[in-house]
Amino acid sequence: MSIERVTLRPVAEDDLPAMERFLMEPRTAEPFQWFGWWDLRRWRRQWAETGLITEDSGQLMVVRDDERLGFVAWRKIVSSRTTHYWNMGIALLPEARGKGVGTEAQRQLVRYLFAHTHVMRIEADTESDNIAEQRALEKAGFTREGVLRSVVFRDGRWRDGVRYSILRDDIDADASRG
Repeated sequence: MSIERVTLRPVAEDDLPAMERFLMEPRTAEPFQWFGWWDLRRWRRQWAETGLITEDSGQLMVVRDDERLGFVAWRKIVSSRTTHYWNMGIALLPEARGKGVGTEAQRQLVRYLFAHTHVMRIEADTESDNIAEQRALEKAGFTREGVLRSVVFRDGRWRDGVRYSILRDDIDADASRG
C-alpha cells in the first residue's frame, strides 16, 4: 500500500457505511475501539446536520484514490476562557493497519489543523497497550507526555491511557531544520 497517495477529505454520504463499521462490527473496532453498541445512527444525523465538520469538531476520511481506509477526528478542548486546543484521533479499517497509513494521516491532520486554526497545541490519547498507535504518533512528531491511570472503561475493566502532544513550535522547528 502506497502511503504517498494517502489523503484526507471531507466525509461524503456514501462514506458513512465505512465509518459505521466501527459502530456495528466489533471486529472492525477491536482491539482498542470497541465499546459496545450505542447510538448507531449518530454519524448519519451529524452528517445530515453539519457534514461532520463544525467549529468545535470534525471528521475527515482517510483515503487512497477511491479506497476508504478509515477516518481522523478532532474536537475542541477549552483550557481557559480565552484558550483552546485540539484533541485528535484516528480509526483505521483493519485492512489499512500496520502499513504507515496512520502515521501519514495523523501528520496530514496536524498540518491541516495548524494551517487553518490558531491553536498552539494538538493532543492525542491512546490506551497504554496500543503500542502501534504510540509508535505512529511518535513517528508523526508527537511527544509522549505521560500515563493517565484508569482513564478508559472498555471490555469490563478500567485501562490506562497515554497522552501525546505536538506544538505549533515543534512543526516550525522541524521546518527550519530543513
